[in-house]
Amino acid sequence: MRLFTLITFFLAVPTIVQASSSTQVLYEEQCASCHSSSLRGSAHGAALAGKPFLDKWREQDAQALLSLTMSSMPPGESHTLSEDEHASLIQYIIEHNAASLKGSNLLASSGGLKAGKGDAESAAVEFSGADAVMDMARNAGQFEPQMVEGFRPVTTADINTPPDADWLNWRRTPDGHGHSPLKAINRSNVRQLGLSWSIAMHQGSNQGTPLVRDGVMFLTHPNNKIQAINAATGDLIWEYQYNFPKGSRLLGGPTRNIAIFEDRLFLATYDAAVVAIDARSGQQLWRSEKADYRKAYTHSAGPIIADGIVVSGINGCELFTEDGCFITGHDPATGAELWRTSTLALPGSPEFESWGDIAADRRGGGDMWIAGSYDAELKRVIFGTSQPKPWAAVSRGMSTGDAALYTNSTLAVDPKTGEMAWYFQHIPGETIDMEVGFERILTTTNGVPEVMTVGKDGILWKLNRQTGEYIDLMETMEQNIFTVNRDTGALTYREDIVEADIGDTFTACPGIYGGHNWQSAAFDETAQLLFLPVHQLCSDMTPRAVDLGPGGGGYGADVATYPMPGKEDAVGKLIAVDVVNMKPVWEVEQAALFLSGALTTDGGLLFIGDLDRRFKALDTQTGETLWSTRLPAPAHGYPITYAANGQQFVAIQTGIGVFRALTAVLFPEIYQPADGQGLFVFSINSQ
Repeated sequence: MRLFTLITFFLAVPTIVQASSSTQVLYEEQCASCHSSSLRGSAHGAALAGKPFLDKWREQDAQALLSLTMSSMPPGESHTLSEDEHASLIQYIIEHNAASLKGSNLLASSGGLKAGKGDAESAAVEFSGADAVMDMARNAGQFEPQMVEGFRPVTTADINTPPDADWLNWRRTPDGHGHSPLKAINRSNVRQLGLSWSIAMHQGSNQGTPLVRDGVMFLTHPNNKIQAINAATGDLIWEYQYNFPKGSRLLGGPTRNIAIFEDRLFLATYDAAVVAIDARSGQQLWRSEKADYRKAYTHSAGPIIADGIVVSGINGCELFTEDGCFITGHDPATGAELWRTSTLALPGSPEFESWGDIAADRRGGGDMWIAGSYDAELKRVIFGTSQPKPWAAVSRGMSTGDAALYTNSTLAVDPKTGEMAWYFQHIPGETIDMEVGFERILTTTNGVPEVMTVGKDGILWKLNRQTGEYIDLMETMEQNIFTVNRDTGALTYREDIVEADIGDTFTACPGIYGGHNWQSAAFDETAQLLFLPVHQLCSDMTPRAVDLGPGGGGYGADVATYPMPGKEDAVGKLIAVDVVNMKPVWEVEQAALFLSGALTTDGGLLFIGDLDRRFKALDTQTGETLWSTRLPAPAHGYPITYAANGQQFVAIQTGIGVFRALTAVLFPEIYQPADGQGLFVFSINSQ
């Protein structure tokens, strides 16, 4: 049997209506992580306002909408809400759209829904709402923030070549390797690994990366929260909470990384700003706003430090704006914006014509969901951009023959000026959400500086880092989307995909969740091996009409996702690739998706976590599992290793947040708790 999850995508920016506090709290708790606080939808949940929603539901009976949600929402957990709670949520959605629903059957039939009783009862026990109660609970303790004593400022040299004991960058080093030279934990003793300490984390999509400096960990939570922790003992030193507008948090609020430089930390916020925080005290030093979050701008990835500049991309470019998506450079001392480089080709440039007749303010996409890498020798920041939006070419009034630069590209940018040195577009005219916007790993093969990356289609690319010229590629799994010319790097879409019109359904293997996704690969430079986690999933996509007027845009497609045929019990795949000849050395397949990034060490170990709550250490030479432990929740985020007080530790985050909307439906046989966000730290001879 094929298990499907059906999600419809579209974005709008409606005005939020007033609702009873308990119903609004219920919506925030049960729906907002996928559908957003403003009901505008996301890549994980349908818009509950705007043209597609209204076109589909305005003349239907409200009871039909209630019946659908009672049978399917929240995904895999519809039974956890009462009928009154479901009815209250439907009334909340209809009330939100009331101005556009005048004279409609949906509005006229909504009065008969069972609701109201739940609101009254909730109000009696919740006082001023669950958020207020949680605030009271958080403030009830007696903990007093401390100072980080003896903090040594982080230099440019430290970032480019970090001390063995530290983890100072998203992937430890600016070249994106995700590899540590530590080897106190190795093949011979990894079976003795045990839990050293742990700490609970904020609810949400827990995709972060801790940083470690001289035995102090800076832990990034969902909810734009950072803690300074004694990395040897787990003792809290200080906590920083950024105050963001509730409507700016999207997709469960992943904050994949922060940056550190000199004596401060840098956080890219949900409401499209960058802030600097004193690493010693946790006090905010400055805030620089990059864009208006009310236009859907936000961040999922944080900054990197490149040649002393705070460099970051931005998300939320599915709505049409005059500015589009961009990369910025900020002064670390003051927060002043030094430069801004658009990831959508600007008027007056030759690349502008690659969008056909689409006006400059009707172009979407080019987001950066993942932090960039930095080439310290060539002094270039290397970023990956995502696909054009709406997803399907026909939905954006284009064809696959319109390249839509600089979407789905690798960009090389000068960190001092923002000037683009070169670009390479992996998939011109992308039309299936097959973005190639993930990690960029900088390698050198036979003396040639290269950059490697892999997209949702599972195609691993190798480019010349100096020029951006194509060198080679490798298909890491079976795919039915493109005809691939390995000699030139040219991809040609399957004919029915090219010709798909609004309402036509086509199949893509792999599908929109990968293939590869945000779970980053690791690279062992000595062995010249790349360790790549991928998903063997397929999707059926149906393009939909989207508002292409001013301020319109969105995702514009219905998508059903399911295991790749023949891989129902092997959807999780981990590949070791010889990057010299671009061939696999070994592969591991399993029933559970690999949901964390990969981490390798000089101890010959590969650490990675999965959906089935396993955190494992594999032999990098053979792929054999040498150690495994069961966590309270699925592993997530990016594991790291560091040393403190003369001892090596390995840390992993848990709690998958919004991604559970997909996995709970696809893999109901795997236990996936709704909560369990935490950090778990392991060492040898733990007590």
